[in-house]
Amino acid sequence: MTKVIGFHYTLRDEDGQVLDSSSGGDPLYFIEGRQQIIPGLERELLLLEDGDKRHIAVSAADAYGDVNPELVAQVKRSQFPPDATLEIGDQFTVEAEGAGPVFTIVDVDAEHVTVDGNHPMAGKALMFEIEIVGLRDALADELSHGHVHGPEGHEH
Repeated sequence: MTKVIGFHYTLRDEDGQVLDSSSGGDPLYFIEGRQQIIPGLERELLLLEDGDKRHIAVSAADAYGDVNPELVAQVKRSQFPPDATLEIGDQFTVEAEGAGPVFTIVDVDAEHVTVDGNHPMAGKALMFEIEIVGLRDALADELSHGHVHGPEGHEH
C-alpha cells in the first residue's frame, strides 16, 4: 500500500547553516513515489517508523543533482527588455507552453547577462534532522488527486 508520510525537518548545508525548517510550523506531508520530495530523502524516510528521529545526509546527486555547466549561458543584454533592471540573484522563468525552467542571473555587464538554469541547491549535499510525525496509508482520492489531504486525509 502506498504511504503518506509526515515529518518535521531542519535542513542544513555542509557547513551547518540552517537553510530551512518546519520547526514551529506544520510538518511536511508527501505521498511516497510521487516525486514530491528529493529522491535521496524519500528513500531514507521510507525506512523509518512513526516517531523516529534521524539525521540524514543526502548527496548532491540524490538531492537537486550535480551542477550542469550546460545550463549556464551567456545571453546578449539586448534579449531583455530595455527597461529591465537586471541584478545578480534575480530569477525569471522562460515560458514554454505554459511552464518553463527558472533561471538565476549570475553576472551582468553592459553587453551580456549570464544566467544559470541549475536549481540553486544543485551541487550541494544536504543534511536533514528528521522527526516522523505521521505515517498512514494513502487514501484513494489522495492518489487520484496527487496530493495529501491533511494529516488524517480529510482536508482539501
